[in-house]
Amino acid sequence: MASKEQFIQHLAEGQIYKNDFIVLGTGILDGSPISGAQIKVPLKTLNRHGLIAGATGTGKTKTLQVIAEQLSLKGVPSVLMDLKGDLSGLARSGEVSDFIRKRSEIIGVDYEPQGLPVELMTLSDEKGVRLRATVSEFGPVLISQILELNDTQRGVVALIFRYCDLHHLPLLDLKDFKRVLQYVIKEGKVEIEKEFGAVSSASVNTIMRKIIELEQQGADRFFGELSFDVDDFVRTQDGKGVISIIRLTDIQNKPKLFSTFMLSLLSEIYETFPEQGDANQPKLCLFIDEAHLVFSNASKDLLEKIEAIVKLIRSKGVGVYFCTQTPTDVPDSVLGQLGLKVQHALRAFTAKDRKAITKTAENYPDSPFYTTSEVLTSMGIGEALVTALNEKGIPTPLAHTLVRAPITRMDILSNEEIDQVVRASSLVPKYNQDLDHDSAFEILERKMNKIQETQEKAELPGPAPRTTTRTPKDESLLEELSKNTMVRQMGRTLFRELARGILGSFSSSKRR
Repeated sequence: MASKEQFIQHLAEGQIYKNDFIVLGTGILDGSPISGAQIKVPLKTLNRHGLIAGATGTGKTKTLQVIAEQLSLKGVPSVLMDLKGDLSGLARSGEVSDFIRKRSEIIGVDYEPQGLPVELMTLSDEKGVRLRATVSEFGPVLISQILELNDTQRGVVALIFRYCDLHHLPLLDLKDFKRVLQYVIKEGKVEIEKEFGAVSSASVNTIMRKIIELEQQGADRFFGELSFDVDDFVRTQDGKGVISIIRLTDIQNKPKLFSTFMLSLLSEIYETFPEQGDANQPKLCLFIDEAHLVFSNASKDLLEKIEAIVKLIRSKGVGVYFCTQTPTDVPDSVLGQLGLKVQHALRAFTAKDRKAITKTAENYPDSPFYTTSEVLTSMGIGEALVTALNEKGIPTPLAHTLVRAPITRMDILSNEEIDQVVRASSLVPKYNQDLDHDSAFEILERKMNKIQETQEKAELPGPAPRTTTRTPKDESLLEELSKNTMVRQMGRTLFRELARGILGSFSSSKRR
């Protein structure tokens, strides 16, 4: 049996940092938490992404809460995707109890309950700052990936965006996008064919149905103005990082909208933030709760885009953290990029579960103090296996960890408290106004109305033409005469002579 001193020394040697860090908890050996064996994560490597995994009820969300708290106290802002509605309590202080006080003493940290600066946000009609983006900001490639279009349909979308750019037709919301799609196969068909070639009506109709499907998941509320400026995520208040909580409790059954928003957010941050280089702490951390919703319902192209951005975004000083039940919910190509891994207990009820536990255990460093696969199934609530990267990029020793208690409320806010947070927001007045500037829909409608008015003026009624009533007897006589060769010949001769006479009169008048 290993001694406490060996265990403490083993952890200390693997956690020698020059710069600042956060404390997650203390190490557990042989089932007992050990004082003096703090588990520390350096701020310098928190842009290397991370994973918080574990079965339902094992404490994943509270661990996420603890990490967001400690980052805020260090002046690092964060964005939290709150799909279960569990995280609003970050705005209010926690409650002291003998259990929490004793836990904090063992870990070696002071327990000072306090509320932290929180901004509540929403994609739908929840209370908080409205998050929106325009269709133009997505661009033809992302829109096509979200709608899961084939190559032909993608070509049509690229044509739409190009046409709108050339003719100054802003694509702000889905209403604009649908109107232009209708225009290219109806009123503007001839114009489009001259400029770009024929556009397939079948392809346009398919794209239209895909847009309607996206609208049914609430995307019509997301696309539009005023677009959210991602720089507003990077704020501090009284030296503490602002925690932006995006309330997504009504989005769980709308996975396409969720993955659309996630891709939009990651893309905008990647394209907007400057390169940060090797900084001592991250610029921003994103926590994606129920991360399987991002990956399980995304198309292959969408997955590739998300994976590419996750690999590259850390150079912007941004860390992305996935919170899910099993690591297998996250693609292997993304798992390979993760620096911090916090693994709560897993449950083995089936052969498939046992296989998943074996695979999970293989993804962690070997430890002389633990059999990883056994610890995975025996941990209690609020305990986790933790490994991070030190400042040289080397994994820290694997530690069975007693996670510290949150200093903020471990419960949700009441409706009145939510109203207080929203009223205190400086961003709500900025973004919670419905704007409908002149865009593609309005411009094309005016154009079509003007054409229609011109046509109506050109078709104003004149004197009524003289009409004659023709009887069936007259029609039969004309039919017989038209069939007679002599009559037809006489008619041609008469027409020719009349024409000559008319032309002759013109020429003689000219000679005079």
